[in-house]
Amino acid sequence: MKKFASVIVSLLICLSLSAKKDEIIKTGWNFGPLPVVGFDSDLGFQYGLCCDIFNFGDGSSYPEYKFKINVEASTYTKGSSVLRTYGDFKNVIPKGKLFFDITYFNSPKFGFYGYNGYATTFNPDSMRIDNVPTGNDKPGFYYMSRNQFRALVSARRTIVGNLSAAIGFAYYHITTSSLNLKDYKGQGTLYGDYVSNYLIYPTEKDGGNVTQFRAGLIYDSRNHDSDPTSGLNIEASVEFAPDMIDRKGYNNLGLHLSACQYIPLYHEKLTLAYRALIQTKLWGEIPFYFTNNINSMFFRKMYTEGLGGNASVRGLNRNGVLADGFGMLNVELRWRIYDFKFINQNWQIATNPFFDAGTILQPYRIETQKRHEGFYAGDEFRPHFTAGLGFKLVMNHNMVVSFEAAKPFDKNDGTGLWTNIGFNYLF
Repeated sequence: MKKFASVIVSLLICLSLSAKKDEIIKTGWNFGPLPVVGFDSDLGFQYGLCCDIFNFGDGSSYPEYKFKINVEASTYTKGSSVLRTYGDFKNVIPKGKLFFDITYFNSPKFGFYGYNGYATTFNPDSMRIDNVPTGNDKPGFYYMSRNQFRALVSARRTIVGNLSAAIGFAYYHITTSSLNLKDYKGQGTLYGDYVSNYLIYPTEKDGGNVTQFRAGLIYDSRNHDSDPTSGLNIEASVEFAPDMIDRKGYNNLGLHLSACQYIPLYHEKLTLAYRALIQTKLWGEIPFYFTNNINSMFFRKMYTEGLGGNASVRGLNRNGVLADGFGMLNVELRWRIYDFKFINQNWQIATNPFFDAGTILQPYRIETQKRHEGFYAGDEFRPHFTAGLGFKLVMNHNMVVSFEAAKPFDKNDGTGLWTNIGFNYLF
């Protein structure tokens, strides 16, 4: 086995060093229709259709495009489905860009593990089939139903050098309820227990509307947008969410800080990349159904929720840590193994071993949680750690097909191996 591993590593190094450096310069329109074939441990197998539409203009700025539009319709075998379109325009605002996202998520089986991470006891026995009522096929204690419509527009314009000012508006319509799939009828759920004990208030148990006004500063010196190998990307923003529609008192003001750095270790072949992120509540109250939102202005992943899942701490139970404020760290070693040409496109094969961590900075309704026997286990500030390995297939530096697998360090953060097949680097 050791000899076999040595041969594989040697072969990969030879391929990496011998790959041709010349690239096809793309111009004009470029269409990337693809079947959506993916997998996520939290959601199941994904299938559907998507299309990336690029315009590179005269090619003088390649691999940077003039604009990109993506459309997708897909569904997962565990019941969720997605309808999405987004656009990234670099030719509308002088020295800036415009971004929009319109998405509908249907999630009849949506993970809910309580508040504040380790402060809520995770009982693996609740996931066992022999502990569910007769006639049920699957355990559903840690699930609920949630649907979400999301519409967002963000714009930024250069102030000087790599520094830009950004503004944005986002609207979310979210509906939540008990798990009502027929395979789970008659089962108790943690969501139901939280509603019964007023850890989820009557005014929010069915979901609601959220409007956000966003403003911030962005410093961006990356050499590429989708697969950078050098530079910095720093974002600082505030988000004001006035309760203009429901008028139930859920007004709040938040702060989002994130910093990504890409350090070239060997030309563009080997890169050390990391992301540090902090999100806190400055004032007001956030409804429980919005505590998992990550308030980024310009999305890289379809899902913008955490902690847990493919957009934050990979390998951690999806939405496994809900809090008013949290921090996380992602570290990756990105190795571009092989460059090649195929169907008149530039392709790269890459791998990225990674380490992720997340922790609570501001607990959510912790005093109320402590007053209810059986709902508080302590340790809310203990950090969550995961590690894993990914592989990437990159086309023209802009479209990235991704496979990742990860494992949490603590069994309370998830059982089994988490895997995901999707698009894009995490950051």
